[in-house]
Amino acid sequence: MEAETGLVHRTWWTPYLFLAPGLVMVALFSLWPFVNTVILSLTDAQILRGGTFVGFDNYTRAFADPDFWVATGNSVLYLVVVVPCLVFLPLALAVLVQAKIPGIGFFRSAFYTPVIASAVVVGLMWQWVLRSDGLVNTVFLKLSIVSEPVPFLTDSTMLLVSAMIVTVWKGLGYYMVFYLAALGNVPASLHEAAALDGAGPVRRFLSITVPQVKPMMLLVGTLSAISALRVFTEIYILGGESGGPGGGARTLPFLIRQVGLGFSGETGYASAISILLFLLTLAFSLLGRRLSRGDEG
Repeated sequence: MEAETGLVHRTWWTPYLFLAPGLVMVALFSLWPFVNTVILSLTDAQILRGGTFVGFDNYTRAFADPDFWVATGNSVLYLVVVVPCLVFLPLALAVLVQAKIPGIGFFRSAFYTPVIASAVVVGLMWQWVLRSDGLVNTVFLKLSIVSEPVPFLTDSTMLLVSAMIVTVWKGLGYYMVFYLAALGNVPASLHEAAALDGAGPVRRFLSITVPQVKPMMLLVGTLSAISALRVFTEIYILGGESGGPGGGARTLPFLIRQVGLGFSGETGYASAISILLFLLTLAFSLLGRRLSRGDEG
């Protein structure tokens, strides 16, 4: 009995022992950086100077900073445009490549190739395509579609649109794989029964496919929203370090990098903007979770 009791007392902590390495890693590389960012956001710290406590001054400054609102507007616009594209276009693509016909594997691989390509390589490729003397403008001028090069990369609005195109193009294959997995779980008997009732392909897609993959659509919407709010590389590669003319295409991650970079970088202010970006991302994540629960209910 004592041996059994002793065995119980010796083993209650065993699960925690196995969890300990993972918990330590999470605490060191996720929890502590977040806590440290919160602390820094309440100080006037700079890169080479420790800060003093200033309360919520950095947050007050952010709300009065025009650059912050421009970056917030760009990030939200990016999300509003990119997320619907990354929810519906990969679904349509997955339906097209779902067919089991000879050679379809090549097209699946081709659509997935941009996913495994480096974001920098993708950005440089699109820079070559969209610059004033690039492929698109050359074709447009040759065909007399335009009389002068389209400022894809030299106008703030066009630069933002160009970055959105790159993000959607790169994400199509990634989310297509999600939908292929979801489509594989849709019972073929439902389509067969609907076909016998005279339902056409469009009716079967809207009445059977969409409801069956709706949870996956909500997941893709949440993931793509988080990615859209974190976009940085596309803007940096296409627009340069300034984020386009006058910094008009800057997003929140871009602004954080500009504010906190360099020997005079304002670490405290950059941390405050980071926390605000975190709260914005958390709000959209909770919205996606709420929609998922409503769908399950």
